Amino acid sequence: MSLSGNTPEPTCPRHPGQVAYVRCQRCDRPTCPACQRPAPVGIQCVDCVKQEAKANPRAVVVRPGQERPVVSFGIIGVCTVMWLLQLMDSSVTDRFFFAPALGESEPWRFLTAAFLHDPGSPMHLLFNMYALWLTGQYLEPVLGRVRFLALYLVSALGGSVGYELLAAYPSVGSGWLQGTVGASGAVFGLFLAVVVLNLKLKRDITSMLVVIAINAVLSLVIAGIAWQAHLGGAVTGAACAAVLLHNDKRVQWGGLSAIALLLVVVGWATLGAGPQIGHAFV
Repeated sequence: MSLSGNTPEPTCPRHPGQVAYVRCQRCDRPTCPACQRPAPVGIQCVDCVKQEAKANPRAVVVRPGQERPVVSFGIIGVCTVMWLLQLMDSSVTDRFFFAPALGESEPWRFLTAAFLHDPGSPMHLLFNMYALWLTGQYLEPVLGRVRFLALYLVSALGGSVGYELLAAYPSVGSGWLQGTVGASGAVFGLFLAVVVLNLKLKRDITSMLVVIAINAVLSLVIAGIAWQAHLGGAVTGAACAAVLLHNDKRVQWGGLSAIALLLVVVGWATLGAGPQIGHAFV
């Protein structure tokens, strides 16, 4: 039945035959209840909402506390289990620590070293896991679990490549054959990611800068700490955070892939041989 004898009732273009008296505020087409979407002013149809989302993509960002940092807890769990295995069997450390001289024949060591710690120093494990817990419970809910894991792994890779790159220069490096273990390279990447994120959100970064400065000084004055891995992880983490804050997910994953590829290329190009073997714990 029509409002008048000559005027047909308006129908939804997506559901022919469905009478729709409500019109989209954007395109002015009739919109049935199934196609209506709330808008800041009035109602928009589902097609206009999709077009708007496509034209103005937004990063998926949630507030800290909305998502349990299960990836952070998982990494802490893996590192703890690996440390216990190192205590029980010294060959675990031998198979998975990183040394630049082993990078070509056993490239997995670039990442596996980030899950090992000094079996003779519980504080080495506890300090890194505490730092991971502090940064993880803030970053993981903001970035999301998959992107946070990618940040951690790429930063860990950056730490190993940074150590390798600087070890190629005896005046600043610790030796091409010197082994390293520890999550500190990845943790420094998380530190810098917090700084980049807070700068983006216009939040205070003083406390994090103090933490970074203290750790940087300790890295230089305490023997046996591979500061080169800290530096490599920090630079990588800052670069990763910069791309992860982009609104377009394609840019985010493309940027992370480009950073990882660059690290692989630099690591491969730097492979060579060097002097005395030893141990440094990061």
